[in-house]
Amino acid sequence: MASMQEKIEQLRARRQRLEAGGGPERVAQQHAKGKLTARERLALLLDPGTFQELDLFVEHRAREFGMEGKQAPGDGVITGFGRVDGRLVYVFAQDFTVIGGTLGEMHAAKICKVMDLALKVGAPLVGINDSGGARIQEGVAALDGFAKIFARNTWASGVIPQISVIMGPCAGGAVYSPAITDFVFMVEGTSQMFITGPDVIKAVTGEEITFEELGGAAAHTQRSGVAHFYARDERECLAMIRRLLGYLPANNLEDPPFADTGDPVDRAVPELEEAVPTDPNKPYDVRKVIEAVVDRGTFLEVHERFARSAVVGFARLGGQVVGVVANQPRVLAGCLDIDSSDKIARFVRFCDAFNIPLITLVDTPGYLPGRTQEHGGIIRHGAKVLYAYAEATVPKISLVLRKAYGGAYIAMCCRGLGADYALAWPTAEIAVMGPEGACNIVFRREIAQAEDPEAMRRQKVQEYREVFASPYVAAARGYVDDVIEPAQTRARLAALLASLAGKREQRPAKKHGNIPL
Repeated sequence: MASMQEKIEQLRARRQRLEAGGGPERVAQQHAKGKLTARERLALLLDPGTFQELDLFVEHRAREFGMEGKQAPGDGVITGFGRVDGRLVYVFAQDFTVIGGTLGEMHAAKICKVMDLALKVGAPLVGINDSGGARIQEGVAALDGFAKIFARNTWASGVIPQISVIMGPCAGGAVYSPAITDFVFMVEGTSQMFITGPDVIKAVTGEEITFEELGGAAAHTQRSGVAHFYARDERECLAMIRRLLGYLPANNLEDPPFADTGDPVDRAVPELEEAVPTDPNKPYDVRKVIEAVVDRGTFLEVHERFARSAVVGFARLGGQVVGVVANQPRVLAGCLDIDSSDKIARFVRFCDAFNIPLITLVDTPGYLPGRTQEHGGIIRHGAKVLYAYAEATVPKISLVLRKAYGGAYIAMCCRGLGADYALAWPTAEIAVMGPEGACNIVFRREIAQAEDPEAMRRQKVQEYREVFASPYVAAARGYVDDVIEPAQTRARLAALLASLAGKREQRPAKKHGNIPL
């Protein structure tokens, strides 16, 4: 009988063999593609020495699936937990060096186990996807494995943060797990997501398209909006994930982590007096306003490349995590369109699920007009923003920087929709519609009959701005709580945010609402 020391040596040898994955040749192939191995990725994501692996010795059921003699260490996926900046995180990383990282019965069972554990203990889940898809040899067992993962993604939604990282191919049914999760990261040149690949598309439609054009990082961060973050390489991507996790609570029962940034909350921001042009037709970059208001260097934009007429992201104000939503006048004059409505609504709902207060900066002339938008369902998509804000019970503060017209004024979290505090700058214009359009309707006859119609039109537009669209009109009726100087914005927002720390809000009991999807 072998001694304990001999058994330990045998254990170490077996563990070493399994941890080698697909072997040196497959690892070299992975590196040649500009990709790291699954273990190298986890080593960069997690704090050094904190990874605790689970199910290293799991194997596929070879005889049942006709795969006898086919070695698959860990069945092609590495699972376990570790820490990021000292905070617990559960992880899985598909190993492309082992039978292409394909998903079979035991591969899926390993992922499901780690998902169940993350949900049970209330910790974020990070999944690194690099897979050839369903394992054909295992047939319906592989499909059932995907179904079980999708179900757990759904059960965990709004309970723990879920982050998907695409670091290789992700095709067919495999794409739906990342699509259900909260944030998707992709890497330039090596990440692809699609339902059907270029070969199938060519066979069915005759269209020729490359993998990158069809489902690369640029396609999904700019056009489809499926992915939220774009990285130039895997190391940058993993560093971005670590940064994002620093803004998120472990679960829906905790508050987001506080961090002392050393930036005084009462710091004046006189630069804001020049940040927004008084001419409502002149564009500017609202990100400069955001960066001036929040703690220095803390703004992390989400969906930066997608639906650019809106800006959303996380930041800190007085060390406290906040979600920031803003119209972007540099793009489409800050109009809400189909994509920006989806972008805002999803971000607002995430923040509400995870106890992150919302600060909304408003400068929008309305919803984007046009046949394409109307036929594309701008009514349905625009309603998502209304629904998300009205449903949210976290602290909500809105600030009108400049234009706030019509339905878009309401959608961007006005007092009536549920803002706890509504502020405005002196440059704010709050009205049913823009002065030019309103005057063309209200004073049409008077303008037409004037000796100089153009001069009369300019006069009426100015009168409308001063009499009807002035922020003091809204303030006089309590729709705006205060009109503030731009330089005071940071201090005022911080004070209002602090006052909402104990906010409690009850809603009618129901199973769930029916958001206009």
